[in-house]
Amino acid sequence: MKRFSQRGVFGWLNQLLNRVLFLLGFAYLPVAMAGPVSYQNEVMAVLAKAGCNMGTCHGNANGKGGFKISLRGESPAEDWKVISRNELGRRLNLIEPDESLLLKKATAQIPHEGRRRFEVDSWEYRILRQWIAEGAKNDTGQAPKLTALEVAPTHRTLYAPDNQIQITAKARFADGSERDVTSQAVYEPSNNLLEVTALGRGIFNKPGETTVLVRFLNRQEPVRLAYVPERVGFAWNPTTTQGMIDRMIFGKLKKLRINPSPVADDTVFMRRAYLDLIGLLPTENEAREFVTDTDPAKRKKLVNRLMEREEFAEFWALKWADLLNVEVRTLDPKGVQLFHGWIRDRIADNTPMDEFARSIISARGSTYTNPAANYFRAIRKPQELAEATAQVFLGRRLQCAQCHNHPFDRWTQGDYYDWASAFAKIDYKVLKNIRKDGLDKHEFNGEQVIYMKTSGSVKNPKTGKTAPARFLSVGQPVAGGDDPLREMAKWMTAPDNPFFARAQANRIWFQLMGRGLVNPIDDFRPTNPATHPVLLDLLATEFIASGYDLRHMIRLITSSATYQLASEPNATNADDEINYSHAIPRRLSAEQLLDTQAQVADAPLPIRDHPPGTRVVQVANTIKEKRRRSKDDIVDVVLEAFGKPQRLLNCECERSDETTLAQAFQMISGPVLNGLLTGNANRLERLAKADQPAQQTLESLYWTALSRPPTATELEAGLQHLTKAETTEAKRGRLEDIAWALMNSKEFILRR
Repeated sequence: MKRFSQRGVFGWLNQLLNRVLFLLGFAYLPVAMAGPVSYQNEVMAVLAKAGCNMGTCHGNANGKGGFKISLRGESPAEDWKVISRNELGRRLNLIEPDESLLLKKATAQIPHEGRRRFEVDSWEYRILRQWIAEGAKNDTGQAPKLTALEVAPTHRTLYAPDNQIQITAKARFADGSERDVTSQAVYEPSNNLLEVTALGRGIFNKPGETTVLVRFLNRQEPVRLAYVPERVGFAWNPTTTQGMIDRMIFGKLKKLRINPSPVADDTVFMRRAYLDLIGLLPTENEAREFVTDTDPAKRKKLVNRLMEREEFAEFWALKWADLLNVEVRTLDPKGVQLFHGWIRDRIADNTPMDEFARSIISARGSTYTNPAANYFRAIRKPQELAEATAQVFLGRRLQCAQCHNHPFDRWTQGDYYDWASAFAKIDYKVLKNIRKDGLDKHEFNGEQVIYMKTSGSVKNPKTGKTAPARFLSVGQPVAGGDDPLREMAKWMTAPDNPFFARAQANRIWFQLMGRGLVNPIDDFRPTNPATHPVLLDLLATEFIASGYDLRHMIRLITSSATYQLASEPNATNADDEINYSHAIPRRLSAEQLLDTQAQVADAPLPIRDHPPGTRVVQVANTIKEKRRRSKDDIVDVVLEAFGKPQRLLNCECERSDETTLAQAFQMISGPVLNGLLTGNANRLERLAKADQPAQQTLESLYWTALSRPPTATELEAGLQHLTKAETTEAKRGRLEDIAWALMNSKEFILRR
């Protein structure tokens, strides 16, 4: 048996008595030290700086090693109980603070899976030790609250060889006090271009732009930084600016010592405009006429003509159908057709986008007689509706706030459930449901009625109380009596709403430019700032002033030199992917690819259950699920391979643009492309039978597929291939070879 000295026994008893009294709420041994430590404002800062309350450590939903505290310190009072009371208070030793498990683990004096978090002689150790020695008091709600975090600089551009910058942070409290917290703040760069020391010293590893999130307690502020490499002999050489977009874009490029590429030629612009606005290529005659047109305003006129075509409404309806879950399993075939048609008609009529959004949020009644009501049929839970509405219409991702305060944004768990509570009165009358799969509870086939119950709310799991319906961010209750969503729809689309116009302007920019000013486009937050914040604000203001006119915004963007820049980079902009110094080539979407292949071959796609000549973009439903196919639908297989979404998420991110081996197989030997090329009575057969020179035949094929004439080299190679054909059948086969090669070329597959 281990023997204790008299001092050891009494020390052990004294420590036990102290722990018992502490657990009862009393501090046994006051410690006379200058400047008592604040648990709320200092200890919590240490836990954050050491990374203890991060999601990878004890802030994890399940904690680590039996020790769980709130993520990023969102609940100081609860954390105090866990640290001081749980496990009989074994983590703290008020008699001998240096023996506290909290300190020994963090300094790796005893084994710690999270390794050493700070040294024994560090300021973190001294604060925690003093706090323990003073009785580990909880001053939550008593200590002055942090009211503001000021960081400097808020943005800065560095020029090589100067690649370092000092970030400072100052905290302001409710009692009027302030202090420098540069060493206590947490610094989180958004990418690996920059490393930030514990003292806020930023060091760039390579040129580029980054955002540093500076966090102290419950406040966080972004710092936008850029590092410009040395470019000896750089001379600013911009193309002609044509309005506010170019002034903003080119102004930043000049600051970054990046020259924009020149404006693309007519053939490239024409092809780009057709693909972006109607999802198709110009015909041979349209392409030739545009190139030979000498009207200086022909590009603007082309855009106007394209937006008046029915294909424009069909192509842009596809984008909204993806976001609004127009999918057969939850809506049924008739609901899909009606909702898709409603969206298409609203775009064709140029319905203002604020009215479009209000019509959806306010839709009630039968999903057959009021198709917009299908929005609520596709998503049936209040929390999911709240998330989808915020993401699609306001550009805000709230999902993280369902379980805890959002770690990268302002939204609290209370904000989340108060917003979700506004959707809790929605209910459904299922008039008929003829399921094809009796085991699939998510399948609906039949008419439903969307209506509002007289009561309904959600419960905040943190407080255990009913969440009051509130507008997002403003703290204002949602009125509206029995139908609060009608009032929400008005608030959401009001000109003074801080979210709607900016989110939709950014979405339109993304559809035309391939990248949002805020990217991802539905993830607006302080820690994900816009690349050009002033431009985004101006676009939102212009959008509101235009009456939320989609076509007006398209005219504005497509008329800019920024939109019209060529994709070929120069020596200064080759590495730029975010500042719009040149067009970034991107692969055609699944629908564009198949429709343009059919257009070049002038042959119908074998779309099941649709009449010949139907384009993929006209199909209301998404691809069928594999398990529901009686046999493989070859068009669906290609669409799936090229990333067409299932429409299960309210996000552009569901559409994949990754390159896969399956895509290569479809392009090389897939049944759809080869079927289009070898089909009867297609364009290639007519060209083979036409009594015209081989050069004319080749030029026709190039204008049709690539919207330009063949180069001299291409013409020579093509003529050599064609002239070897001695029969019409042989000529047809060689034209198939050439068409296959053109449709497998990067120039065809990419929008550039």
